[in-house]
Amino acid sequence: MQDLGAFHDPQALRKLLELSRHLGECADLDQVLSTVIDALRDFLRSDRATVFVHDAKGASLVTRVAHGLGTSTIRIPDSKGIAGACAQSRAVVNIKDAYEDDRFDRSFDAKTGYRTCTILAVPLLDDEGGLVGVAQVLNRVEGTFTEQDELIARSLAAHAAVAVRRATLIEDRIERLRLQEEIDVARSIQQQAFPQGVPSIAGYELFGRSTPSQECGGDAFDLVPLDPHGIAAVDAPADRAMLLVADATGHGVGPALSSMQTRGMMRLALRLGQPLSLLAQQVNQQLLEDLPSGRFVTAWFGLLDAREHTVQSFSAGQGPLFVYRRATDTFEPVDTDAPPMGIMDFDGSMCATQTVRLEPGDLLVVITDGYYEAPESGGGSGQFGEERVFAIVRAMRAEPLEAIVAELDRAVLAYHGADFTPDDRTAILVRRG
Repeated sequence: MQDLGAFHDPQALRKLLELSRHLGECADLDQVLSTVIDALRDFLRSDRATVFVHDAKGASLVTRVAHGLGTSTIRIPDSKGIAGACAQSRAVVNIKDAYEDDRFDRSFDAKTGYRTCTILAVPLLDDEGGLVGVAQVLNRVEGTFTEQDELIARSLAAHAAVAVRRATLIEDRIERLRLQEEIDVARSIQQQAFPQGVPSIAGYELFGRSTPSQECGGDAFDLVPLDPHGIAAVDAPADRAMLLVADATGHGVGPALSSMQTRGMMRLALRLGQPLSLLAQQVNQQLLEDLPSGRFVTAWFGLLDAREHTVQSFSAGQGPLFVYRRATDTFEPVDTDAPPMGIMDFDGSMCATQTVRLEPGDLLVVITDGYYEAPESGGGSGQFGEERVFAIVRAMRAEPLEAIVAELDRAVLAYHGADFTPDDRTAILVRRG
């Protein structure tokens, strides 16, 4: 109540109480700030006012509304200028002649043609003394700012700090909800773009699944049935299929876009009848043009031909890949053919494919490093590794492919000791009957 003593005029006190009520009812940050700067200007009989909101992460002070600036935004370091001095000291700064103070930045006056004479800066502090912002009032109509003005400014600042803090929290919450909604939509689009069924290839069993570590995964996969005319309906009999596993660096929406772009370009190339080697070269070239520096996509393309019992394979940094040979109960690696996509040009020799022949009972396993590199629970240094994958595949070699992937998921989550892994998990399994 001490600051209220500065409001000797009953009408002024009523205005302060009305302001407090209005600020308590308002949740929109821009409206709160507009109300605050108008109150500062009017109560302190000044020309204009500004409220800088403190951006702790950016170590800066930012205006969103201010008299005389229109829609312009000003961002300054929270240690510079008069407002910065107020922010650092957490104390009122009363300047009687701005141009006599070395801390004053004259560039704003030079740009706008405005002449700043007197300044009163007051910190906006929350209940714990944390900096919410700085209110700055310019050019008192008569003379310089007085001690009485400082008391009034502190009182107004106390009310304003609470309102600004509350409105900022509400705005942040709304923004998080909006972003979450957009991420949910992106996840839904990504999941719906994945195969909704398994191609019907005579004499073969296929299965694929992708489990993101976050809302949107950086992995993508595809199982595309092919007929002599191109892409066939997923439930139509086919004797060929194009298979894809793509893993973009990172997690979340950005990498999801890159991996899904790879999938989309592959499907377009299939519709245009491109052979696998040229398809890989063209997809890489587009990713090379589109991806920012340091980003890339590891990818595996496999063209299954049930007539020849072969898989034409091209791996751009995707591995390890292997075939379980049922007749010999052994695991045969499938080599990587090229570096990840989006790093360098692929010439003709780098896009050469290899042919993997599948005998009865053989099982081709293509899984991402979300399985292999899953870390040991409790912060241990171990990883799930190849041998655990081999053991599960060998033990379940005759089980349905979906059951094998389910067991891989169960085992890797148990090893990691969590309901998710740090990296996305994607698997494609192909078994010849």
